[in-house]
Amino acid sequence: LICSSSCAVLCCACPALSQLSATAKVVMATRMLCRAWQQPQFTRAATKVAAAVAPPLRRASLSTTSPCRESDTVLTSQEGPVFFITLNRPEVRNAVDAATAKVLFESFRAFESLDDAKVAVFSGSDGTFCSGYDLKSLSTQHDDDAETTTLYHVGQGHAPMGPSRMTCSKPVIAAVEGHAVAGGLELSLVADMRVAASDSVFGVFCRRFGVPLIDGGTVRLPALVGLSRALDLILTGRPVSAEEAMNMGLANRVCEPGQALAVATELANTIAQFPQQCMLADRASAYRSAYSAGTVEEHLDFEFRNGFNVLDEALRGARQFAEGAGRGGQPLR
Repeated sequence: LICSSSCAVLCCACPALSQLSATAKVVMATRMLCRAWQQPQFTRAATKVAAAVAPPLRRASLSTTSPCRESDTVLTSQEGPVFFITLNRPEVRNAVDAATAKVLFESFRAFESLDDAKVAVFSGSDGTFCSGYDLKSLSTQHDDDAETTTLYHVGQGHAPMGPSRMTCSKPVIAAVEGHAVAGGLELSLVADMRVAASDSVFGVFCRRFGVPLIDGGTVRLPALVGLSRALDLILTGRPVSAEEAMNMGLANRVCEPGQALAVATELANTIAQFPQQCMLADRASAYRSAYSAGTVEEHLDFEFRNGFNVLDEALRGARQFAEGAGRGGQPLR
C-alpha cells in the first residue's frame, strides 16, 4: 500500500514516470522510501520486492553464480508496445558473467519473438548501466572450466556479453545511467539509440587489463562515431562524459541524472506510434549502408576470431583486477 502511494506521488510529480514499467515504478518508490527512512541496506531489496509485486512478462532464471544468488540477474516486462530489459546485478555494478549473458541473450530473443513489442528499452538497475564483463568470475576460471569454454565456443549463439552478436529487427534504446564501460559500452552499442544521464560515463576501460573488445566494439563504434574518434576511445581507454558522447554521436539524448529510463521510455512510445513497416524498412536500409563493406555478421566474426588470439592476456588482466590492481583508475604495475 505504501509503495502504491509512493508510485502515485512519483507519477504526479513527473508525468513522464507514468510511462515506466510497473516494476520500475515500484523499484523507484521503494528506494525513495528507503532514503526517507535512512535505511540504505534495504535498497538492494527494492528490485526483489518489485519483482514480486509487479510480475514481469517473462522472468529471467536465477543466476547460479555469486554474488547475486538471491536476485534475478535480468528483469523483463512489457508496457504496451515497449519491452523493458534490465540488468540486475547491482552488487557488481551490473557486470555480466556467463550465466547472466545467456539470460540476457534469451531476453532479447523474447523481445524479437513478440509481435506486439515494438521497441525495447535496455537499462541497468541501481544507477549503473553495465560495468562490463565480470572479471572476478573470469579470473577464477581455468582453460577447461565451463565459463572459459563458453567464451571460446560462442559461434552464432550468444556472445560473452549476451546479445552483442545479435542484429535486432526492431529498435532498441539504451537508457544509460552511471557507467557504460568495457563490455557495458559494447552492450550500449547494440541499441539503435542511447539516452545518457548527464553524469554518465562511457569508455573502453578494459584496455588497462588487456581484455579485447569482442562484443561488437570494434565493429559498431567506428560505424557510429567514425574511425578517428573510435580509435581515440579504443587506444586510450579514457573516460568519455555524456556531453562529449553527445557531441561525437555516441549518445543521442542527454538528460538529468535518474531520468534516462523515463526519457528512453517516452522516446520508445513515440517510435512505436509510427507506421511500423515503413520505419523498419528505413532502419534496415540505414544499417545496410553503414556496413556496406560487408555484413555486420562478417565484421563480428572477424572481431571475435581476432580478439581471442589475446585471451591469455585477458585472463592475466582479470586476475590482476580481482587482486585489487587498477582500482579508481590507478595505473597497473
